[in-house]
Order: sequence, then C-alpha cells, then structure tokens
Amino acid sequence: MQDFYRELIVERYKSPRNKGKLEPNDFTFEDDNPTCGDHIRIDVRLDKDGRVSEAVFDGAGCAISQASADLLVESIIGKTVAEVQSLSKQDILDMLGIELGPVRLKCALLSLKVLKSGAYGLSADSE
Repeated sequence: MQDFYRELIVERYKSPRNKGKLEPNDFTFEDDNPTCGDHIRIDVRLDKDGRVSEAVFDGAGCAISQASADLLVESIIGKTVAEVQSLSKQDILDMLGIELGPVRLKCALLSLKVLKSGAYGLSADSE
C-alpha cells in the first residue's frame, strides 16, 4: 500500500492537476519553508454561497510539498471557509498516506499553513 501512495506523490509532483494562478481570487496567501526552500502560493475563489468553487497552487519545492499542495487544493472544492479553517495535520497525512519524519512533515504541512493563513485572513477582512 505504501508503494501506491509513493506513486501518487511522484505523479502529483510531476503532473499536478491543480497548479496555476487565479486572478481574480477571493483569497490568496504564500509562504516559504526556509529550512528547505519550498515555496507555496494558494489562490481560492468562492461561489455566491461562500463555498470554494476553484482552488489552485503555485510554487516550487520537493515532491512532498508540491504533491500535498495539489491534493489539498483539490480536496477543498465545495467546502466552506469554516471547513477549510478546520482542516488538520491529520487530513494532510491521510491524503499522502505515508509516514513522514519531522523534516518531511514540515514540507507536507506548508500547503496547509498557507491555505489556513489565507482563509483566516479572509475572515479577518470580513469582520
């Protein structure tokens, strides 16, 4: 089973399905992992009901960071901002399907950090 997930990570790294930029977007955020040089930007567009209608990422880095970003933005389509804000480390680990050491865990979680920062920024802007 681990081999399946490793293949999924390599496939999403080499041929991401959700890479690009959305202009205009309802929220965007980007950040780096300074220890390894990974960079992720996530753009999100909401529909009239406040649900994610489109989401993409852009950036560069290792296979784990790029694959987790691709899987994450795909998983949020149809979710509300509150549901996006409630995503957890375990959600990312479940998507990736493999155990990660501390260094790789930071790579995997960069996209979650970026997404949640954007979502919380949107909430702060609306208050």
